[in-house]
Amino acid sequence: QVQLVESGGGLVQPGGSLRLSCAASGRTFSRYGMGWFRQTPGKEREFVAAISWSSSSTSYADSVKGRFTISRDNAAKNTMYLQMNSLKPEDTGVYYCAACRTVWGGSSSAQYDYWGQGTQVTVSS
Repeated sequence: QVQLVESGGGLVQPGGSLRLSCAASGRTFSRYGMGWFRQTPGKEREFVAAISWSSSSTSYADSVKGRFTISRDNAAKNTMYLQMNSLKPEDTGVYYCAACRTVWGGSSSAQYDYWGQGTQVTVSS
């Protein structure tokens, strides 16, 4: 069993930056693929980024490529991060971290077994 807790969301102006964190409990965190998804009212949850258990593979939605960076710290902190730069109003939403019981989850939310409660990101002037 893995429990996930996101933090780092908030209000930021367009062009600004935020770093989201996802703290995981459980000794098997390092074996799990991880991902970030986001959701806005009236829309389905959408893929943002994914990272493999070893950090050797990453994947990004086209809308965030070149602006967002996913990373993880297995050794010390059992934490995954999402560095978000050059934020746009369309990046607004609730951001969720997710873990899957395989080494790579990819872009489909159906592949993920554990979810955090979400953190709100609002990009507005």
